[in-house]
Amino acid sequence: MEIKKIGADDVDALAPLDADFRVALRSYKGDVVQPDVQAGREELLYYLEKGYPIFAALEQGQFLGYAVCRIDDGCVWVEALYVRPEHRRRHVASALFDCAEALARSYEQDTVYNYVHPNNDGVIAFLRSRGYDVLNLIEIRKPYAGEEPGTVYRVGNNDLRY
Repeated sequence: MEIKKIGADDVDALAPLDADFRVALRSYKGDVVQPDVQAGREELLYYLEKGYPIFAALEQGQFLGYAVCRIDDGCVWVEALYVRPEHRRRHVASALFDCAEALARSYEQDTVYNYVHPNNDGVIAFLRSRGYDVLNLIEIRKPYAGEEPGTVYRVGNNDLRY
């Protein structure tokens, strides 16, 4: 397996993976959608335009997974971490996350910050296995028009819908 820093020339080949990631994210809320490769392409180009480092794992010319990092005042945030289901449990996510942690160390930081859907048990278990178990912040918003959040999570003394 090879880890590659992604540039604009790689976007078309990586876009289907980003599209699959967006389908997976929507599934955590029970939504069933089709992959939108063009939207994936546009998102990756946006990340590159903003200077977000993107790392991808390849094997025999095929993308297995990718990680998008954002650097904000020296703090490294993982905006996206996705591995194709058939390549999970092969240390692909670990290799990609190692890149994010190395990036954080290059800014003299001890940790990487991660956005995670609260019911993404796989990524939460992955992060916990790497020592990440401190809840950093909570994002709270009003429901979108027509949205009916179903799952309730208890955070401290508060019940919040998701």
